[in-house]
This record gives sequence, C-alpha cells and structure tokens, in this order.
Amino acid sequence: MGKVTVFGSFVVDLMARTPHLPAPGETVRGTMFRMGAGGKGFNQAVAAHKAGAEVAVVTKLGRDSFADIALKTMEELGMDDSHLLFSDADPTGAALITVDEKTGQNEIVVVPGALNSISDEEVLSFKAQIAESEYLLLQLEIDLDADLFAARTAHDLGCKVILNSAPYAPVSDAFFQCCYMVTPNEVEAEELTGITVKDEPSAAKAADYFHAKGVEVVVITLGDRGVFVSAEGKKTLIPAFHVDAVDTTGAGDAFSGGLLAGLSEGMDLWEAVRFGQATAALSVQKLGTTPAMPWREDIDRFLADH
Repeated sequence: MGKVTVFGSFVVDLMARTPHLPAPGETVRGTMFRMGAGGKGFNQAVAAHKAGAEVAVVTKLGRDSFADIALKTMEELGMDDSHLLFSDADPTGAALITVDEKTGQNEIVVVPGALNSISDEEVLSFKAQIAESEYLLLQLEIDLDADLFAARTAHDLGCKVILNSAPYAPVSDAFFQCCYMVTPNEVEAEELTGITVKDEPSAAKAADYFHAKGVEVVVITLGDRGVFVSAEGKKTLIPAFHVDAVDTTGAGDAFSGGLLAGLSEGMDLWEAVRFGQATAALSVQKLGTTPAMPWREDIDRFLADH
C-alpha cells in the first residue's frame, strides 16, 4: 500500500437548524445546534484513513480551542498529526451554517482564518512527506497560491496530484499541467470548462477540455446518475449505488477519500471509483460529515452485498 498526503482545509462547523432562514436583522430561535470537525481537506483525509489508506493530513490551524477539535478528532481516529501547521497570529477556520429544517436550504459563512496564510516555506516543510507519497490530494478551499506551489512541488517529485476542484475557483493552465487527475462534480466541470454537463456526451466533451490542459484522468461525479470516467482513451459512465439518504453533506468528500484509498492500494481506476462510490453511499446514510465516513469493513461488506 502506498502512502498518500491530503493537503487542504480544516474548519470547525457550527451548524444550527431553524424553522426558517433569518431575514436581515431578524433573530430566529433555533431547534438544534452541533459543532464538529469539518473542511473539505480534513473530511477527505478522514474518509481515506477510515477506508484503510496510510494518509498524512496537512492543514493549518490557529493556537486556539478550535484547533483542539482537530487534534482530538485525529487522536480518537488514530490519525497521524505530525504534519499539521500552526499560526500564532490567525485563528482556526470556522464555518457558520444555518439550515432551514423544512426545506433543507442553507446559508453558510466560511471564515478561513489560518488557511489564508500558508507560505511556500510551510509547504516545503512537508516536502519529504510528499516525496514518499504516491498521491497528493488537493481541493480549492485554502490559499490557492499554496495549492499551486504544493502541486508543482509534488509534480516535480513524481507524486501524482489529484485535484478535487471544490469549492469552485478559477484554475490556471499551470495548475492543470501539474495534475494527474481532476474530480469535479457536474457544476464545477461546467464552471471550469464552460460546457454544460448534462449527459454522457457533454461529460465527454468536458473531459476532453481537461485532457487538452494536460490532465491524464478525468472523473466527473454526476450525482445519482453515477460517475463519468475518462482515461487511457476510454470513456465510461459507472452507475451510482442507490440508497436511502439521510444527509448528503460530505458525500463528495467521502467519494474523494474512498477513491484515494482505493488507488493507494493499487486498485485499477474503475475499481477505485467503485470503491469511492461505495464509501459515499454509506456516508449519506448517517448524519454529519467526519462521523458519517464509513470504516473499511463496512465498505467491503457493502460492496460484497452489491
């Protein structure tokens, strides 16, 4: 099994459910509050770890009580915390999430804090870890200059860069040229390529756009329709597993983490995608993000049953 590194965001999710979303100036009595570990990078690292990968997570925290939530979560899960970065000046990131319990609509404010101040020197501080890793998984939820520098560093070291292009941000050609694989959803694929992705032909057209930028493998998630994969001259739609979803928050992160775990074990691409789909299918059957990420034995059991 190869080592992998996930470089990305950690934020503390502060989530409240309300009868309706507040209008400007309105105070609404909430019905439920939950605080916990979040951030796309952290969620994906947890998913990969629980799915069996040997993963190092790199993120930047403040020196505050919110950082303790990251450390406590990693300790409870048996994750390596030796590659964490810390800021003495900036706080740990936070996300304020209000959810309308009737419609499921939400309003989210993300305050990146320390994630906005990751220097090239801090990226180089985990260069040895990248050099030992077969894959480096990135998202677009931290300082983009740090993302690009990490991608270039990994590319130069022969480590394969996987970019989960969420949340959407413009990506330069120089960034794409460092990427072995991109994994947008259909909305992000449209935002990045200008091509409306609504079916297999349009997904194939979007995939060709990424290939023209130098990306070898394109994986576009299409919700309940499945996952479109373009690689090695082959284009395939892999159907989704259909399950009764309780909470779809973090499903994309579960897929990314499961896919990374599968690849790290030497699964072929299509097998690893299926493994990622199973990870996501299990995650949506539980509430929350990191607590909902399934353990390896549950994924293996699910795949055996389907």
